[in-house]
Amino acid sequence: MHRRTLLALAPALLAGSVRAEAFPRSVNHKAGVALDGWDTVAWFTEGRPRRGSAAFRAEHAGVAWHFASADHLARFQADPAAHVPRYGGFCAFGVARGYKVDIDPEAWHIRNGVLYLNYDRGVQRQWQRDIPGNIARAEANWPRLADS
Repeated sequence: MHRRTLLALAPALLAGSVRAEAFPRSVNHKAGVALDGWDTVAWFTEGRPRRGSAAFRAEHAGVAWHFASADHLARFQADPAAHVPRYGGFCAFGVARGYKVDIDPEAWHIRNGVLYLNYDRGVQRQWQRDIPGNIARAEANWPRLADS
């Protein structure tokens, strides 16, 4: 790229990085919407992923959370900690391995009332081979990864 082009782009690049920093890095989000708009309550109540809607929206942990219904929104508002996926909604196996990666909403499970999400179903199978060990590794890694 030419120097003039880089200089012209610099303000836009800097503005973009400032906006990105306005949202927490400990929650898996796209443009400030947690879980890319998936309704976190649906995994608990319906046993499946379901898209949320901006019409049913709550702010929590510095980002917006979308829900599929007023009932799901109310459940979340009553107890957000009970519905937020572990590791901010990043792939639990990735966190166990020491990095943050996105998820496939179809690759999930709930263990002891906690929602764990995975990158895809293949990764989920790896996660499930040693859930207690993977949780222990993820718990050890998460404090370092949460804000990175």
